Amino acid sequence: MDIFTTFFNGRVLVETLPLLLMGLEVTVGLGLASIVAGMVFGLFIALVRLYAATPFQVMAIVYIDIFRSIPILVLLIIVYYALPFIGIRLTSFWAAWLTLTLISGAYTAEIFRAGIEAIPKGQFEGSQALGLNYFHMMVDVILPQAFKIVIPPLTNNCINVMKDTALASVVAMPDLLKQATQAQALAANPTPLIGAALIYIAMLWPLVALVTRLEKRFKAGRR
Repeated sequence: MDIFTTFFNGRVLVETLPLLLMGLEVTVGLGLASIVAGMVFGLFIALVRLYAATPFQVMAIVYIDIFRSIPILVLLIIVYYALPFIGIRLTSFWAAWLTLTLISGAYTAEIFRAGIEAIPKGQFEGSQALGLNYFHMMVDVILPQAFKIVIPPLTNNCINVMKDTALASVVAMPDLLKQATQAQALAANPTPLIGAALIYIAMLWPLVALVTRLEKRFKAGRR
């Protein structure tokens, strides 16, 4: 058997494509749910770290440092296999969602913190001079400017979250990688794994290109 018959078998790919598409649907659903939750939670943690009372700031820093240090796979295994011992049982989907959200939230918090701190102090002082309270200052003045700054790193973080969904296959979640692995076993051919890789590329390559364009536009705007 040559390399094309083994890894690029068109017949096997066509036969297993429905299974791969089912896995893609799960992957996209998990990725989007984790990205949205991670952004909301990360913004909250960033605001706590910057403006809350000192004890809460310390707690936020500890959370960020811990969850940026722990490997995703290790945390996923802890969440899925260890939590049942204390009475918390999660399905593979929700275990993966919680894991990705916690880690994505830590990285997102640092992204938002950097974006907020990049806003000139004059914007804060001007908002206070206009009599805006904290809520309106952040919502109407600071955060809109910060969001423009953090769009490139946020998009890059979204790409990482989508790629990390593949780790959910270790807890038997039927995502794209898990379905590709099963299809490989059924067909006795690794072509489905190549198919899964191509699907990941088709899904994430446009986002990678978008990050590059956003970074160039942001640098041009700063000049």
